[in-house]
Order: sequence, then C-alpha cells, then structure tokens
Amino acid sequence: MLMKSIVAGLAGTALLATAAFAQNPTATTDKAAPAATATTTTTTASGEWRASKMSGLKVYNEANENIGSINDLLMDKSGAIKIAVIGVGGFLGMGEHLVAVPYEKLKFVNEAVAYTGASTNPGAKPAATTTTGAATGTDRPAATTTSSTSKWYPDHAVFNASKDELKNMPEFKYSE
Repeated sequence: MLMKSIVAGLAGTALLATAAFAQNPTATTDKAAPAATATTTTTTASGEWRASKMSGLKVYNEANENIGSINDLLMDKSGAIKIAVIGVGGFLGMGEHLVAVPYEKLKFVNEAVAYTGASTNPGAKPAATTTTGAATGTDRPAATTTSSTSKWYPDHAVFNASKDELKNMPEFKYSE
C-alpha cells in the first residue's frame, strides 16, 4: 500500500514538472532591448595548475619508480605552498604512511613517465609507456593522451628519494 502511494506521488510530481518545463515565457514587445554598455571580461590563466588536481598526483623518484602520491598541500598564512604531504605504501588508503616534504624539493613534469624496465617474457610486447591513461590496446594509438598544457595539472612529480627512504621518514600527523 505504501509503495503504491509513493509511486503515485512520484508520477504526479513528474507530470507537474513536465508541464512546468514545457511553458515558455511570453515575449513582451513594449520594452526596448537593454543597451550593450556592460563589457564582460574573462581572465585566462594559461599555463597555471589547479590545486584541486594536485591531490592524488603520482610521485616518482629519479629512477622513474613510483614512490607514492600527493595527499595534501600545506600553505603558510600568505598562501604560499610550503609542504607537500605524500602518501607512501598502503593499499586503498589502508596502511599508508604520510610524510611531509618541502614543496620546493618536488619537481613537476608535464611529460609522461617512460617505461624503462625489461620484460620477463621474451615474446611479450612492451607495456604502456605513459602514466596518463593512454590506450594500451593495439586498436588505438598511444597518441590519444591529452596535451599536458591543456589539462591544468602536471603529469607527475619527482622527488629524489626511494620508497624505503620515505617510509623511514617521520610520519606526518595533522595536529588538532
């Protein structure tokens, strides 16, 4: 009984909403068009990166080994970013070790990381050569990656340390 009432209520709401959206506002011809004196300005930020896209960015070392990902960026009171909090190890956020590194020690790179490891299977084709999610199948070329200048964030960051060195750093804790 309750289910029939809910279904009837939803159907009635959908009918009323459809009628409301179908109505067109009436045009009045007795008013003059507004003058086009206001100018609109848009600000462009070509070459800038969005802070919201930096969270989750993969961090590699100089040997192109994935050592973690950026979890957070901490800034001072003037708004300058001072610290990058990097998550090392763990699986799906469980057991992850957070470390704080000076932001100026990170180097950001727009080009994808090239795979440099050797295959253990002599007949295997090389793995995908990018970290940007390019197609790895033979039906789509690897040129489907987005231009790094138009995606508003770098491909990855580089920090000169191994995964073990980061794990051995003091764990970062957010103080209350």
